[in-house]
Amino acid sequence: MRTILIPFAIALASTVALAQDEGAIAEVEIKEWLVPWENSRPRDPAVADDGRVWFVGQASDYVAVFDPETEEFKRYDLPEGAGPHNVIVTDDQEIWYAGNRAAHLGHLDPESGEIEQVATPEDRAADPHTLIEDSQGRIWFTSQQSNHIGRYDRKTGEIKLVGVSKDRSRPYGIVIDDKDNAWAVLFGTNRLARVDGETFELTEIELPREKARPRRLAWTERGVFYGDYAEGFLGHYDPETKEISEWAMPADEDSGPYALISDDEGHIWFVETWQDPNRFVGFDPETEAFFAMGEVPSGGGTVRHMIFDAETDSIWFGTDTNYLGRATIP
Repeated sequence: MRTILIPFAIALASTVALAQDEGAIAEVEIKEWLVPWENSRPRDPAVADDGRVWFVGQASDYVAVFDPETEEFKRYDLPEGAGPHNVIVTDDQEIWYAGNRAAHLGHLDPESGEIEQVATPEDRAADPHTLIEDSQGRIWFTSQQSNHIGRYDRKTGEIKLVGVSKDRSRPYGIVIDDKDNAWAVLFGTNRLARVDGETFELTEIELPREKARPRRLAWTERGVFYGDYAEGFLGHYDPETKEISEWAMPADEDSGPYALISDDEGHIWFVETWQDPNRFVGFDPETEAFFAMGEVPSGGGTVRHMIFDAETDSIWFGTDTNYLGRATIP
């Protein structure tokens, strides 16, 4: 596939103060549950239609489900060495995980516990990283070390892959826009990537600061928002105008933003993981203000990925301190 580098126009915003009135900063209520399998690095939760929360144990080769009503956990063991990195619940309620260390996409049947493995090409996608579903039920994924972005069609079994332009670009977080195009961050560079949902053509967008290292991103009707893990900026790319705007985060260069998501009102939520304890922060693109904060009770260690649940108006996350958490947003 052809790679296109497009120019950018930049509107670098000045640092936005948290608020002149401290009372304007809303508190984020956070509750955590200790995962019963020690040092398993629970991460990347996904909420099913029945309200149960699925997640993976990256360090212990499992997929698990948590019932918030009964507060019970159930574990499904994966093949040894699977190294699950991410799990999703598709619109038709199938459970899929990324076999990051064993070159496969895994489909778990919760009734039987059986696992179907879909092998990914080891020369181009040996390490499927983050999965996401588009409106047609296809599963997109990044392969960080393999330097590719892929899409698996569950109906045909076809896997399509496109390589990015630079070695060690490290495709990382990925989202789908309202036209089924995939957007990813290239964590090893200062670039975003877009893969056209129809042509599979790759476009790379260079960010204005050479040292920027975007790690996760979110899609809203305003366009793409990303967190710069290296220098502590929240950024916005407008696909229509090609303009890039950035805001220094509350902890500035000590932010280390990792997990990042949008809610159903277009607010952006991220976690400053270089803060101890990790800190949830909410940003309103309309007012260009950080309006909410909350500290992770267990400290967090690192909150790596999270998901917004519109049914409960909450955000689910996992921590390196071995907790599953829920942030109820104001």
